[in-house]
Amino acid sequence: MTPARIVVVGTGYVGLTTGACLASLGHYVTCVDVDRAKVSRLAAGRVDILEPGLAGLVHRGIATGRLQFVVGARDAVRTAQAVFLCVPTPMGAGGSADLRAVEAVAAEIGDVLPTGCALVTKSTVPVGTSKRIQEMVGRTDVPVVSNPEFLREGTAVADFLGPDRIVVGSDDLAAARRVGELYAELDAPVVVADAASAELVKYAANCYLALKLSYVNSIAELCERLGADISLVTEGMGYDRRIGRTFLKPGPGWGGSCLPKDTSALVKVAESVDYDFRMLTSAIDENIAQRDRIVAKIAGAVGGTLAGARIGVLGLAFKAGTNDLRDSPALAVASVLCALGAELIAYDPAVDGEIAGMTVVDDAYQVAKDADAVVVLTEWAEFKHLDWAAMAELMDGIDVVDTRNLLDPRVIVDAGLSWQGVGRPRAAARIKVS
Repeated sequence: MTPARIVVVGTGYVGLTTGACLASLGHYVTCVDVDRAKVSRLAAGRVDILEPGLAGLVHRGIATGRLQFVVGARDAVRTAQAVFLCVPTPMGAGGSADLRAVEAVAAEIGDVLPTGCALVTKSTVPVGTSKRIQEMVGRTDVPVVSNPEFLREGTAVADFLGPDRIVVGSDDLAAARRVGELYAELDAPVVVADAASAELVKYAANCYLALKLSYVNSIAELCERLGADISLVTEGMGYDRRIGRTFLKPGPGWGGSCLPKDTSALVKVAESVDYDFRMLTSAIDENIAQRDRIVAKIAGAVGGTLAGARIGVLGLAFKAGTNDLRDSPALAVASVLCALGAELIAYDPAVDGEIAGMTVVDDAYQVAKDADAVVVLTEWAEFKHLDWAAMAELMDGIDVVDTRNLLDPRVIVDAGLSWQGVGRPRAAARIKVS
């Protein structure tokens, strides 16, 4: 493989992972951002994002001279063979994807891109964005290629370097293949498609996962009403190769940086072509209902009313292994508890600082002090290894609401506490000795 000169615009989660990983494959990568302070930190090897393996790749890339960080895209792209757009595409007004950052970069660099340079959208963008960017740039000698990312927070580096597939799409198929060749060192199938199909792949994949999560949360609710155990139901389902085991864990709802905005965006895309995507809108509604059910479960654990109840919260990030609070279901549940008058003491191993409405502490045991109930909202493994007998001694109440089915109920009961999960039978408390 001949190393390529690549520019990555944006050093957020996707951009930094993309730049560091492409450099590790042997390419010469320049990462660009508008935040001077951030660029200075990254150039010095300081990585703010919590992601296993990412800091090491950044350090090695800098040391080998294959990775650098600069301010300003216009000068950086003048000799590039490929420019990856990795800027935010957040949920905009009405649920559509906000493409202003993508369009701003395209407008800034369009006239200085070298002939033949591929302008690659790595950000998640709606169908038709490649065509829109091509029209904005106004050049037939600069192909636009869609190359969606499939990175999971907490495993992003592993996902990039060991992907299930690589998708590249363009109305210039030769350009799509050239972008696919940048990944030649990886052992993964490459799907070459037209631009519209490639853009739809990411939405189709993420929204299917959201459907699966909403479905399993609905089945968990049925389990509670019918006296079944969701852990046994999903075990029986998971052996079916048509279904698989992934995304079959119930919880407080799905969230994070991708699923909420991508489901809303695909609903809007469907509406734009007069299609009522009822299955997807139902999954979104079910996700909201799941959070309400979790709040009701917690309220029941403290006697029916949350006003004045002291709740210890374990976990705020949207998933373990990350410090990302964007659309966190844990934070959404916690915010409702606060709004209903509960006093929240929260701990998350990757989150510090102030959060409105609650007290964030730096020790998991502090959440138990005088708590009427303790709630697990993020699946950090360290919560399984707490001394639950010590937690029980600190608590006023006896209820542990485990929204992730993370803990061993027998350990909780042996500590003199009561365990309540999602879609599973309750484990009754023994009499607490004060």
